[in-house]
Order: sequence, then C-alpha cells, then structure tokens
Amino acid sequence: MPSLTTVCEGLVKFVDLNADSGESFGRWRLGSDEELFRYVTSANIACGFHAGDPVVMRRTVRLAKEMGVAIGAHPGFPDLMGFGRRAMEVSVEELENYVLYQIGALHAIARAEGLELQHVKPHGALYNMAWARRDYAEAIVRAIKLFSPRLILVAPYGSEMHRVAEEAGIPVAFEAFADRNYRSDGRLVPRTHPQALVKSVDEAVERALRMVSEGRVRTIDGRDIDIVVHTICIHGDSPHAVELAKRLRQRFEEAGIRVAPLREFVGR
Repeated sequence: MPSLTTVCEGLVKFVDLNADSGESFGRWRLGSDEELFRYVTSANIACGFHAGDPVVMRRTVRLAKEMGVAIGAHPGFPDLMGFGRRAMEVSVEELENYVLYQIGALHAIARAEGLELQHVKPHGALYNMAWARRDYAEAIVRAIKLFSPRLILVAPYGSEMHRVAEEAGIPVAFEAFADRNYRSDGRLVPRTHPQALVKSVDEAVERALRMVSEGRVRTIDGRDIDIVVHTICIHGDSPHAVELAKRLRQRFEEAGIRVAPLREFVGR
C-alpha cells in the first residue's frame, strides 16, 4: 500500500469532517449530535470508557445511519470523571486490550444496525500521549490490526501513530483541528494554555481551508509549518460546534473541495 503522504501530494480535493459524538452518559447530556450530523461526514462515537453508554452508543449509531454519516470508534482511557482528558500511565498490554474492547463494543452495536466501522480515533489524553509515545502508538495500532487491518486510524500528521500505522500497513488519515492553535513542533497548544483555542469561528474556518488547500498552518509564535490533512475535527462539546461544522462544509464546497467520508479517498 502506498504511503498516504504520497497520495496527498498536490492540491487536496477531498476532505472529511469528523465530530466527536455519543458523549452523553445516563441522564447527563452533552453535545448536539442531531445538529452536527447534518454537516459532518464521519462520527467518532464514544465507547463507554471516557463517555457514552450502551444506550447512547446505539442511539448515536442509529442517528448516523439515518443521516448517512460514517462511524468509527473513539476509544479513550477509563476515565468518566475526567472525560478522558487526564493522562494515565498503563501497561501496553492493558492499553491494547482497552482499545480492542472498545472497538468490539461499538462493532457489536453497528452490526446490529447493519453498519460497519470505518475508522478508529483515540480520544483526549490517549490521543495526545500516543502522538509522541511510540509504545502507546504501537498498542493502539496492534489492537486495530488484530480487529481489522482495513480500519482507518485517524491520527496527526508526523505523529508516532502515523509512523507506526504506516509501518504496520494499516491506512491512516491525517487529522487537523480548526479550533486549536499549533506549536512550532506541530503539536497542539495544551488546553491549559490561555491561547489553546481559536475562539473566532471565522478565523477557524479560514485556517482549516488553508490547511487543506495549501498544506500550511500558522503556529502560536507566528511561524508557518507544513501539515497534511484528510479530516478536520469538530469537538462535539464546543459551544460553537454546529456553527463551525456548517461554515466549514459551506466554505470547502465553495472552494471546490469535496466533503466526503474517509472511506471514499483514504486507503484506496
């Protein structure tokens, strides 16, 4: 299988919009999945560890089916209290099994509704730790490959997850964040930093368009760095999530960039 870096040389004519979804739990409600699914093409569905529960998972899968949105597992650390955003030190054996367990849980519900999984995107602190930690990246990739080597891993360009996935021969889709600021090393500015978020929807939309069409992003210290993007993330718990998704889809289509699920242009 050719490197996706090679596949993406030149102007990117496709982009996926993904949303973290299914993050309610019991009587606690979070996000606006019904509204978001009007504009996104892929949904990362929480699998019960950092958010979600079996009822929410099935409801979200049914909604995605109704709206024509591709689905993927959004595995995180077992951290409901911290919404999966607290770093955890676990063994690689534990982590591999955590990820495999969560993929399997969503797969069972998806099959019951006549759907197949498209991708896996780690959540929160797990995503950020596996960005730089090869042992965590390897555990995630092993779990995916054991389940199905056809599943697409959603990961940042240049991350350890990217490198390990390509070495293992599983497809990887490069993700960027319209509403987050970047450091010069290509990593996201930590959420604890006062400038972590891009608060203007207008600015976030134009940044996303530039990332996809030019392969460049302006960092927090004013530098331009290279980036490859297949999919733009929209955080479902953001207060401007629906507006951002709507504006992104409109702006990409105006620019002649087709918005489509990852399965239509990644890993082929």
